[in-house]
Amino acid sequence: MIKGKVVASAAEAIQDILDGSTLIVGGFGLSGTPEHLINALREKGAKDLTVVSNNCGVDDWGLGILLANNQIKKMVSSYVGENKIFEKQFLSGELEVELSPQGTLAERIRAGGAGIPAFYTPTGVGTPVAEGKEHKEFNGRTYLLEKGITGDFALVKAWKADPLGNLIFRKTARNFNPLAAMAGKITIVEVEELVEVGELDPDLIHTPSIYVQRIVVGSNFEKRIERRTVRKPD
Repeated sequence: MIKGKVVASAAEAIQDILDGSTLIVGGFGLSGTPEHLINALREKGAKDLTVVSNNCGVDDWGLGILLANNQIKKMVSSYVGENKIFEKQFLSGELEVELSPQGTLAERIRAGGAGIPAFYTPTGVGTPVAEGKEHKEFNGRTYLLEKGITGDFALVKAWKADPLGNLIFRKTARNFNPLAAMAGKITIVEVEELVEVGELDPDLIHTPSIYVQRIVVGSNFEKRIERRTVRKPD
């Protein structure tokens, strides 16, 4: 019975992502990263991509492998400190970077998905983030006008889904994924478990099916930990 929006492979799911596309990609650090979709995109080789994501993976995993393959033209991010390739390409002028405060970036993606073209925030006033942006005062406080973000595609990692595209995320792997799912014209989701329609508790669904166009069932997720820190033995 399962079919719905399910496609056979990650390669099939991303086959129409072309050179010059804008992507909204879920994940935070290395948690909730749509790793199979990113790997498939690397194999496809689409170039000159604009990628909106909280960060850019690490040198050899996540979005970092697209950087290493010279597929990303511009990154819109809030944190990029774990990626040496990112640093090298930015300093050499190969990579255009737009840094956005983390909360502002989250709200820009959410606003884009909600059809809100722009909003005011006090975050960034008096810093380089404010340069070239409209300033306005409300109740004696200065705010910046920030624009909502949408993408041609969104790449999302979820825990469970049904064939219609209703999604449940697991713990901190939820992070930017629900926001990304809202902001893509075509939202592609990789999931760990697919269940029949009606098996998900409606009260537990984080993202409704209206935002999802394609689903891929993955396996053998690597689920890297960015920095494993444990206490030394006494």
